Amino acid sequence: MSEKLQKILANAGLGSRREIEKWIEGGRVSVNGSIAKLGERATDKDTIRVDGRIINIKSSEETYTRVLAYNKPLGEVSTKKDPEGRPTVFDNLPKTSFGRWISIGRLDINTTGLLLFTNNGELAHRLMHPSYQVERKYAVRVHGEVTPEMINNLKKGVLIEGDMCQFTYVQEKGGEGANTWYEVGLAEGKNREVRKLWESQGLEVSRLMRIQYGPINLPQRLSRGRWIDLDEQEIRDLAKLVQLEVTPRRAQPEVKKRQQKNVWKKR
Repeated sequence: MSEKLQKILANAGLGSRREIEKWIEGGRVSVNGSIAKLGERATDKDTIRVDGRIINIKSSEETYTRVLAYNKPLGEVSTKKDPEGRPTVFDNLPKTSFGRWISIGRLDINTTGLLLFTNNGELAHRLMHPSYQVERKYAVRVHGEVTPEMINNLKKGVLIEGDMCQFTYVQEKGGEGANTWYEVGLAEGKNREVRKLWESQGLEVSRLMRIQYGPINLPQRLSRGRWIDLDEQEIRDLAKLVQLEVTPRRAQPEVKKRQQKNVWKKR
């Protein structure tokens, strides 16, 4: 059966449907040698090219969604290639026989912790889109005296570079001296938002780690620089959060069911 071109290419892991619609409008996609038009339909039997490169299209029965949880270490950048030659978060990922890895959000070079990757472009797009309000949770160590007024400001909202930013919650987790650990939540993932919020109160972030994205916690036993496949139920839970139906790849034998434990106990 034929399907809309943007859906076929999104299922192939090339990007979100909205992103691919822009490619089609820009004349970057062709079907059987002819420049495609928005709304055009195709099948897995057609020859589809993006920027002149033939795309390997699988039938709908062969497509599946795979999601990885990766524990990002310090010093890695969240891009596929870095002009400065620094290591990237993609360097340690496994090869995928279907689609390509898409990072669900980013972490800056000095932030560690949970980073999700998927081969489903539409799933990645929805999980990052502000309209779905997918909560991210972070463990943050703050240097300086934190007052109740500051906490109230951070939860009520602070205007930063023209945008209203705020934490969904702030919980103190203890510490020593001038350094205190907090757990905070965000409903969006603007660039360096956690750091900018604390800095708006005259405080310095000395350590920052993402510990949760939506319903997915950072696995306690997952070492820095290592990845693990999410199981079928975890993938379905992620997709349900953004009102999307997916077909997860069946869990591999080596991926064992694990308990989600509180990462604070690890420290």
